[in-house]
Amino acid sequence: MTTTDLPRARRDPGPDGDPATAEQPAWREALGRLGWRAPAVLVAGVLTAAGFAPLGWWPLTLLGVALLTVAVAEAPRRTFGLGYLFGLAFLGLTIGWVQVIALPVALALIAFESVVYGLLAVALRRLVRVPGWPLWAAAAWVAVEWVYSSVPFDGFGWSRLGYVMVDAPLAGAYPFLGVAGVSLLTALAGQAVAWLALRATRLGTTWPRVPRRAVAAVLVALLVGGGVTQLLQGWQPAGESAGSVTVGLVQGNVDGVGVNAMGRARTVTNNHLSETITLMARARTGQVPEPDFVLWPENSTDIDPLLDVRTQRTVQLASMVADRPIQVGAVLSGPGEDERQTAALWWDPEQGVLDRMPKRDLVPFGEYIPLRSVLLPLVPMLQLVGAQSVAGTTDGVMRVPLGGRELAVGTLICFEVAYDATVAETVRGGTELLVVQSNQATYGGTVEVPQQFAMTRVRAMETRREIAVATTSSASGFIAADGTVLWQTAEFTADSHSAVMPLRTTITPAMRLGPWVSALAAAAAVAALAVSLLRRRERPAARP
Repeated sequence: MTTTDLPRARRDPGPDGDPATAEQPAWREALGRLGWRAPAVLVAGVLTAAGFAPLGWWPLTLLGVALLTVAVAEAPRRTFGLGYLFGLAFLGLTIGWVQVIALPVALALIAFESVVYGLLAVALRRLVRVPGWPLWAAAAWVAVEWVYSSVPFDGFGWSRLGYVMVDAPLAGAYPFLGVAGVSLLTALAGQAVAWLALRATRLGTTWPRVPRRAVAAVLVALLVGGGVTQLLQGWQPAGESAGSVTVGLVQGNVDGVGVNAMGRARTVTNNHLSETITLMARARTGQVPEPDFVLWPENSTDIDPLLDVRTQRTVQLASMVADRPIQVGAVLSGPGEDERQTAALWWDPEQGVLDRMPKRDLVPFGEYIPLRSVLLPLVPMLQLVGAQSVAGTTDGVMRVPLGGRELAVGTLICFEVAYDATVAETVRGGTELLVVQSNQATYGGTVEVPQQFAMTRVRAMETRREIAVATTSSASGFIAADGTVLWQTAEFTADSHSAVMPLRTTITPAMRLGPWVSALAAAAAVAALAVSLLRRRERPAARP
């Protein structure tokens, strides 16, 4: 909301008869008209954010979703502003960590994405007048999540309700409905609570006098739904494992913090060489299983190892010490002038690089500058982004020789775990082993680290695949197919481990559905809004 959207403040005469002494800022007058609703939506935003990692208090998210609906359901006006305030509170807590890059970037991102919650509030106010509105309101939540996960610049769908349920009863629905489907169920549970609250207020009764049938119906629906999904948490698609591979995981640590986290040139690669030596010493003395290959994180080389001789020698030495291939996370120069690519390289100790997989989903204003020729002259600070990153166009699967056979390694690089289509494309591309390479050193000590690890656990549940996660200095680990954390590192430490990981080829229903859940939810929400508008034209809107 901008000041141009607000009414001019009235100039009623003050005690001394001078109108100027009584003039109030327009924004203050607007907030005054919203009454209790403005603080209510701010509280709703805080409650909704509390369900995300690291807190994980998912019941509060249900209350936050419900409170937003109650606040806007009968708001006389300014509904968009109420939703926008909700978005500011909610996103300020869940993605405020972006300020590590630059405070203006964080403020701009939060301000922009809050717009979709303003639109959500407008939709909710209309939808509560349609029969069966809790379902349509839940669909509207999924629709707005789909929007900001897709646009602009491929979107940034970090704070979706579906990520809240990683340790909750609804987690059993991940392999069937995916993140979007769990978002729908979470929003629906919140709307059921809102329905009870609105029914109580409109009957003019207190909570103890709300009709017992209504309370019982909601409770039974929540308990049955949660119970069914709880029983499905251990479900695994039919199909035998195609063998197994032992993966060695290395977190070498970094020497700096924040935007300077990588420290001096080549130190991050030296650190990973050192920890690889430690891992192999432990493996050869029987402390951990001997790996078939070693996984390094994204940006484990900060200089192109294909062009820089010193970096190349360091990586080659590591692979020779391990006497095994290393999947290296590298920053490559090119393909054009003043361009770069973040990529996974399969580095064989005898033959060098046998395959590569460039990162597909890039972070705008972090890895590249959208509309660079226009924005760079206007915002000189954007020069800090450096060379323009170029997105890869592969399916995310490297097909490499290992142990006398070809192994299909599906790789997600850092924020790619947040993109449904990228995850589905990788798994459906023939992946047998799923790994994540990430560099979260810039965000160390913020909530981004536990949020992304929780997100990766959700992807394990959704795909029913074990996942190995290698980061430079944050939360590395091995995750079971049901989301259980088998082993995890501490932040800002050098550590390593190895584990046997099954090879799987079965595809879950969620991976087959892809974006259809979001698309169908969006269509349902739009249809319900159309019905609401038609009913409004035909006769005065009835109370829900």
